[in-house]
Amino acid sequence: MKQSFIFVSVLLYIVFTSCRQHHSGIFEPKKEPVDYVNNRIGNISILLVPTFPVTHLPNSMVRMIPAHTEFVTDRMQGLPLNVPSHRQGDVLHLKPYCGDLDGLTPTLQYRYDHEISTPFQYSVWLDDFAITAQFAPAERSGIFTFTFEKDGPRYVMLRTVRIGELNTKDNVMYGYENYNGAKHYFYLEFEQIPVETGVRDTSLNRDCYAAFDKNVKEVRLRYGVSYISEEQARKNLVNEIIGFDIEPVAKAARSAWNKTLGKIQVEGSTENQKTVFYTALYRSYERMINISEDGRYYNGFDGQVHADEGIPFWTDDWIWDTYHALHPLQIILNPREQEEKLASYLRMYAQSEEKWMPTFPTVFGDAHCMNGNHAAVLFADALSKGIKFDVEKAFEGMKNTVLTETMLPWRRAPKTSLDDFYHEHGWFPALHPGEKETEPLVHGFEKRNAVAVTQAASYDDWCIAQLAKSLGNEEEYSFFLNRAFNYRKLFHTETGFFHPKDKYGKWIEPFDYIFSGGIGSRDYYDENNAWTYIWDVHHNIAGLIDLFGGNQPFIDKLDQLFVESLKTSKWQYYAVQPDATGNVGQFVMGNEPGFHIPYLYNYASQPWKTQKRIRMLLESWFRNDLMGIPGDEDGGGMSAFVVFSSLGFYPVTPGIPVYTIGSPIFTRSTIKLDNGKTFTVEAKNSSWRNKYIQSATLNGKPLNRTWFTHDDLVNGGILVLVMGDRPNERWGLESPPPSAADMQGK
Repeated sequence: MKQSFIFVSVLLYIVFTSCRQHHSGIFEPKKEPVDYVNNRIGNISILLVPTFPVTHLPNSMVRMIPAHTEFVTDRMQGLPLNVPSHRQGDVLHLKPYCGDLDGLTPTLQYRYDHEISTPFQYSVWLDDFAITAQFAPAERSGIFTFTFEKDGPRYVMLRTVRIGELNTKDNVMYGYENYNGAKHYFYLEFEQIPVETGVRDTSLNRDCYAAFDKNVKEVRLRYGVSYISEEQARKNLVNEIIGFDIEPVAKAARSAWNKTLGKIQVEGSTENQKTVFYTALYRSYERMINISEDGRYYNGFDGQVHADEGIPFWTDDWIWDTYHALHPLQIILNPREQEEKLASYLRMYAQSEEKWMPTFPTVFGDAHCMNGNHAAVLFADALSKGIKFDVEKAFEGMKNTVLTETMLPWRRAPKTSLDDFYHEHGWFPALHPGEKETEPLVHGFEKRNAVAVTQAASYDDWCIAQLAKSLGNEEEYSFFLNRAFNYRKLFHTETGFFHPKDKYGKWIEPFDYIFSGGIGSRDYYDENNAWTYIWDVHHNIAGLIDLFGGNQPFIDKLDQLFVESLKTSKWQYYAVQPDATGNVGQFVMGNEPGFHIPYLYNYASQPWKTQKRIRMLLESWFRNDLMGIPGDEDGGGMSAFVVFSSLGFYPVTPGIPVYTIGSPIFTRSTIKLDNGKTFTVEAKNSSWRNKYIQSATLNGKPLNRTWFTHDDLVNGGILVLVMGDRPNERWGLESPPPSAADMQGK
């Protein structure tokens, strides 16, 4: 009897501890990681592009985002079969409809309500026609259910966004949409046989429809997509989705997300903080995407289909945004997939006509945006952290790219006279205000970015030097290492800024470090003004401190960054600097070049200021609400900053296998590594008030420095930080985080 009582007691304890009590008194299942994802965070943008509520599997080829601009919009254009490239448009809009055929027009828009979006399932009520739409994703396929709630003829239209070719036969629609030169094929099956099908807009084959019996209450369909062929789209569908029931597809997608998000377990914070964290981690899986299909892939760089030889092909990346934190995060969480991504970059280079590395690879080729060629950073960071790739081929590709392609932003073209000037003199020449542009490739909205280009090239060249060094090529190593110092040529010692020079070596004067350079300061910088680019020397922070004359002048300038005013009204400031959102003084939280800046106090012996700043930035700008993102979230770039910073550390210099310590949000965070080990950050007493590190141990040994290595992390272990409500200004001073060792003393 006693044993039975104990058994029942234990059983009740398990049941109750695995549940949580709702305020109504009803017990609900314990939350899993995916339950914390709120993909509505940031759906209203502060100025520019909002986040998108994407329903997809981690890094999957199929991504579905309802075709409306942001949360507050009142109209929806349809439900796309896919979003081939994050933030670069969707394809093949589905349009369910109840009414006379004459009203089913290609430009039909919906009012909508009751929209529910999760990573694994989506639903919405289209109130004009009383239709409930539901969607669930697989890797290369998806499934929709349309429930009709009122009487009338039932239709489903499929409409291309651009030109294409659409066909219908029995219960099948098939064809393609031409997406920026790449054919996006599809194969779609209805569960029921339509009573009528048709193709309209026959001149361009842009829309087709299926009509169903008026007694049909629910139309169910499934589809596959492909970049290879319609037949491959059909194979992708039958390989992934059985039947027309949406629930098992949604359940499988939910399980996939829990497995992925569950690689990091966090404890000891508010529910809102967990929501922000797991939403950021979810967004860190929006790109890159795996587009291999049955051992083959389409490469937009040569327009051909290739065998992948057992190594999947990945694309859709904006390196200017993702090299800072997203790729370093994926090296930790998914090292094997990171090897596949680097192999994909090498294929893009080798299979391109020019033999250039891309900057913004997509399914249709290189979108080639922003400045620099930070594929070099991806390779150098991987090299430093033991990720395997063909180093010799990477070096050859990067060398050819930086020496023969133009450095001009947003231009994929051979080098120009401006590039020749850079290669000879070591800085990109700038124009004086009002001076006429001499290079035809510089036109439109984007300008020379003269300082930003010089700084980006300096970092890229240091990264290329590391590849040469690993190959034992001393001549090439010395060549690129010397170029890595070029940023110094634009440092103005009298002002403490990186300042543009003309082709004669004269400073551009007069100069306003907040407003000079036009919209986004693009004449000289890029999307941010000179205050942000002071700190854009990732590869030699110790050398940057030396340029200032030591720790204290460096700290003084860093302090001033966070209190320097906008100097004008907000509307006037943002009219000139629309990307520079999330301001704290002149510091910009809402744009990628600012991510590492709060951690720089660690390099100049005042780490308590990093701890203070990181907590303030996370609490101020990353919140569980519709405007809870301070700037453009470029497919995981900004979210990876949140993931790292919430855990309590950050990769300031990709290419150096070191993480510098901030101030963890959680009392305990555990990363499950692919090698079966775990790395834990325990922040004792951490709270809103207790943000300052009092002492630390790493694997039981005292730690009085603000950094640890990648090996420390992947070998498993525990970092224990004792937190308090006042700074311990003596902690962390043993040694600053390593800067580039090969640049010191030169």
